[in-house]
Amino acid sequence: MSKPIPDKAEVALEYPDKFYVGTFEHSSRFEAHLDGSGFALVLQRPGADDVRKSVHLHINFGLLAGILRELAASVAAIPKDDIAHREQLTEALGELQAALNRP
Repeated sequence: MSKPIPDKAEVALEYPDKFYVGTFEHSSRFEAHLDGSGFALVLQRPGADDVRKSVHLHINFGLLAGILRELAASVAAIPKDDIAHREQLTEALGELQAALNRP
């Protein structure tokens, strides 16, 4: 089941001979879940053929753990007075930690 995107995401893919970039905003939807080997994310923008797009990403647990560590190391980039975003992240991480600690 997908949910509305609460903020914004930008995706860029760069190949030697091609470059793709797409933005997903409030009219788009997302789905995220953990499976047996990692984290799956789908971003979808519905609509006519000329605007419809989707991105599917799967990241294994080891890489996801590395990404979370890198994010922790760069928290200083979020301004101290950006209370709203800090609270959103703290709340979401608390929910993830609680879910991981359930028997």
